Amino acid sequence: MPSSSNTQWLFPLSAFQVTPSGCTLEKELYDRARGVEFLFRLGSSLALPSSAMFTAATWFHRFYMRYSMEDFHRQDVAASCIFLATKTEECGRKLRDVARVCQAKVTGSDISNIPADSKEVDQCQATILLTEEVLLEALCFDFIVESPHAELVDLFDAHEDNLLVQEYSWSLAHDSYRTPLCVLYPPRIIAAACYILAQRIFDGPNSLSLDARISIAAPSASLPTPPSHKPPSPDASRYAVEHFSFNVAELSSVSDALCILLEFYGTQDVDTVFPHISPIVIVPRPSSAPSRPHLYGTDYPFYDLTAMPRPDQPARTPNSSYGGRTPSKKPSLPETRRLDLS
Repeated sequence: MPSSSNTQWLFPLSAFQVTPSGCTLEKELYDRARGVEFLFRLGSSLALPSSAMFTAATWFHRFYMRYSMEDFHRQDVAASCIFLATKTEECGRKLRDVARVCQAKVTGSDISNIPADSKEVDQCQATILLTEEVLLEALCFDFIVESPHAELVDLFDAHEDNLLVQEYSWSLAHDSYRTPLCVLYPPRIIAAACYILAQRIFDGPNSLSLDARISIAAPSASLPTPPSHKPPSPDASRYAVEHFSFNVAELSSVSDALCILLEFYGTQDVDTVFPHISPIVIVPRPSSAPSRPHLYGTDYPFYDLTAMPRPDQPARTPNSSYGGRTPSKKPSLPETRRLDLS
């Protein structure tokens, strides 16, 4: 069960119909995903551990449950989340270094062309610090974040699995931050959804359905089994359900999380841009999912979001290293040209 410190950060799906941003649901979700993509790029350039980036991404989503995107630009909030995470996750980076990398990303320049003592870097530092004040207020100084990746590590340690299943699970959990799942469901629900979907992708289209994998009872022996070149393992396909000892209500949440992930991937351009995610897109949604409008509708624009490994990329073992509104405070600074790269 989620800890009491984190339950206050879990919201019903209906909350996304009335977010502080006041924009359409499609724009809200799109801008959140773009902001998280920018945040991940910052973290990668700063060589931060994955735990720090996942913490920062969670804070990013929490922030925009309380403040508007119209008042705080996603890139400013992403940079402040990263800077705060470098302190709480004990992987400290100098503010000036964070500002330089941020400025390089925003302007599309090589960091070697961003002088550390430039006026733009000074302005970026000021913006990060001022936004951080609002971020701390929005978070109520609650820095505790649990991630689905930590749950996956425990799952991997408890059950030997195919390396590719682990890689898929890890990548799906990574992509989950580009959706609002972290403010909708506890990490164990998200981890289970990613693991179950990863196994379904690995086992292939003729294997057990998602419904069979998340049913409260074990699949019947009469159900179709995987092709002969895949080991028929209904017990393995349900390992996450058994590992977390889910009840009926939690399995319903897993089903809904699976639907949201599949809706998200379904908005991507599989035909021409991302053919490597086609095995995900063709997976049928669980029929047991609660009836609701799609979170990601046909009007949702696609762009380069996905972290799923391409067929020509070698699989690798995921490395874990876990361990009040104040827009008026913002100084009047010259407008920095922002490239639309996030």
